Amino acid sequence: MNITVFFERDLDKLIEEINSFKNENDIWKIKKGITNSAGNLTTHLLGNLNHFIGKTLGNTGYVRNRDEEFSVKNISREKLIADIDSLKKVIKNTLPQLSDEDLKKEFPVKIRDEVFSTENMLTYLLAHLNYHLGQINYLRRMLNAEG
Repeated sequence: MNITVFFERDLDKLIEEINSFKNENDIWKIKKGITNSAGNLTTHLLGNLNHFIGKTLGNTGYVRNRDEEFSVKNISREKLIADIDSLKKVIKNTLPQLSDEDLKKEFPVKIRDEVFSTENMLTYLLAHLNYHLGQINYLRRMLNAEG
């Protein structure tokens, strides 16, 4: 099974999480001891995956502004979901094009001075997506319980 299926599944889950916020404004709220809102975690995931998969592997020309991912506020639920859907298309157009040989090659970008194969980098990116997806889920449940 191609890893594309897992990215699609988990990005669909991200859309489900964003849609499950009872109050759209809560997407941008934080709780004591939590530094990032679900909205900022979503923009971070969008930036991360558009950069490492879209730009690096798919040559989309995406330009990442990582600092903005954590500082931007109040993007509508509709826009976040549209951006996730666009990212899904980028992933569907990029990953299936990679051959087994491509997956074994060194990923063109180092992460914290570490070299990964493309295959291992994709696993890393999927784990990163799920780490933040879990944070979004937990924050949503806390905020929905209050509301």
